[in-house]
Amino acid sequence: MSKKRRKLSKPMEAAISAAQKKVELITAKIRDIRDEDIQNEFAEAFSGVHATLTQLSKLYSLEGFTEESETLLSDYGRLIQEFEEDYEL
Repeated sequence: MSKKRRKLSKPMEAAISAAQKKVELITAKIRDIRDEDIQNEFAEAFSGVHATLTQLSKLYSLEGFTEESETLLSDYGRLIQEFEEDYEL
């Protein structure tokens, strides 16, 4: 049985790439915080954003553009916005 080809989306690939760069930058900023308690608080708050992006990246590389990947991208957008509103770096 032949495997179905995954559907790709250039805009989604660009969004994922931009999100990965943003997550790397925020992670680096969190690691630069000197107060360990504050650093841990920020890292814990950011973990959901990071996990969602990781899941999205894996799903997109395996299955391509799907309804689930669209939902994860939307969830990532909401989570990063909430993080940026609640935590100032």
